[in-house]
Amino acid sequence: MTLESIIQSINDEFSAKAAIRDSTLARSRELIKFCANAIRATHRREPEIADSLLRQADEIAAKMIADAKAYPDIYFAGYTQDALKELSEAHLTRALILASPLPSPQSLGVESAAYVNGLAETVGELRRYALDSLRRGDVAASESMLDLMDEIYTLLITIDFPSAITRDLRRKTDVARSILERTRGDVTTAIRQEEMKTAMTAFEERVRSLD
Repeated sequence: MTLESIIQSINDEFSAKAAIRDSTLARSRELIKFCANAIRATHRREPEIADSLLRQADEIAAKMIADAKAYPDIYFAGYTQDALKELSEAHLTRALILASPLPSPQSLGVESAAYVNGLAETVGELRRYALDSLRRGDVAASESMLDLMDEIYTLLITIDFPSAITRDLRRKTDVARSILERTRGDVTTAIRQEEMKTAMTAFEERVRSLD
């Protein structure tokens, strides 16, 4: 081979790789948008819309993964794995809030690190749902979310590996702990207020019965 033909071959390789990188970036942004909208639909208690958005997200992710896997540095790049983390978060948020079967990393087609980081970020979504439940006066639902948050945190702290393997999971686990503790305080306050309200109602009824 001549030097010219070698350079041409390299240029062809770089061109193909650049095209995959560009399409992966575009798909990752699109994927994140669908996942955010699916989470929003889940919070609004619109499961059919959430499911439709997640199906579209799954299709985008499948195409992105199929192309990017030919180039490991693109597949494992931050923008690719962050998008797959968002996919995991969206699916897990839906399953946890709606009490549906949990998807596995294998069923989603994502790496384990993307999955557990997505799981860590569901804690913030569960807090949001718990607070919305408190505003609706549904203390039982908020307690259920708190229990799930506690279980997730308890499991996440058992994953003790370097950040290079877990993609900085420990930091997200620390954030999850702070979110859990704030939510525990909010739910505990709401429960005490509910108990006080019940006690006051019972007291008023006893007083009225004496008149």
